[in-house]
Order: sequence, then structure tokens, then C-alpha cells
Amino acid sequence: MSAVPSAPIPLAAGDVLPPRTVGPMTRNHFVRYAGAGGDFNPIHHDETLAQASGYPGVFGMGLLHAGILGVQLARWVGPDNIRSFAVRYTAQVWPGDELTFTGTVTDVVDGLASITLEVVRQTGEVAARATATAVALAP
Repeated sequence: MSAVPSAPIPLAAGDVLPPRTVGPMTRNHFVRYAGAGGDFNPIHHDETLAQASGYPGVFGMGLLHAGILGVQLARWVGPDNIRSFAVRYTAQVWPGDELTFTGTVTDVVDGLASITLEVVRQTGEVAARATATAVALAP
């Protein structure tokens, strides 16, 4: 993997974040994130309670895959160059899911790149959509 940029990088409309696939996701991923992030809601690790709450089973916290997406963005454009990052969760992430993280620059205006990002399950279902802005150099 190349070094994380510290200065703005050249970005233009149509540039893409190198896609990354993570998974299969496991209950262990969810439990480890609970410990790191402090989200100990048992619907994410207790099968019986998750089912009693109306879910088919345990599922990942949205911030887990949003965090992975944010890391991918930061590795691409450099963490100091990100000016905004907003995520909308659109589907559950289940044990066994393989998640692909993608992004595309939609435009660059006055040195600021607008970027759309997605987290997609192996089924093709979008688990999260995000938007970001990052400082960019003209290509």
C-alpha cells in the first residue's frame, strides 16, 4: 500500500477511490468494534436477544462499516485534506457479508472535490451511502 498523502492530491471529476473488499464479516468483528467503539448494544452480539427484538440475528453497527469507509477515504486523499464526511445507513450488515467500499469524485470546484461513496454488500445491496469533500489540486 502506498503512503497516505499529507498534502492535497490531484483530483478531477470521474476519479475513483481504489475499491476494497472486506470480509466475510463475522460476529467477532462486531464484538471487537463494540469494545473499541463502546457500542455494547446486545443486538450486535447476542443472537437470542437480536431475534427477540425482531431481527433474523446479530448485525453490524453502522459505524463499523462507516469507519472502514472513512479510513479508505483518508488513505486516498489524506486525512488532513478531508473537509466533510457524512454517512447514511441504508441496509444491515450481517455475519458472512463481504463489503466493497467505493467512491467517485463528482466534481471539483475552487480546489474542493465532492466525492460520493458507497458500501455495497456482496448481494449488490447498498449498506451505506456517503458524501465527502476534500481539498484537491488541479490535475
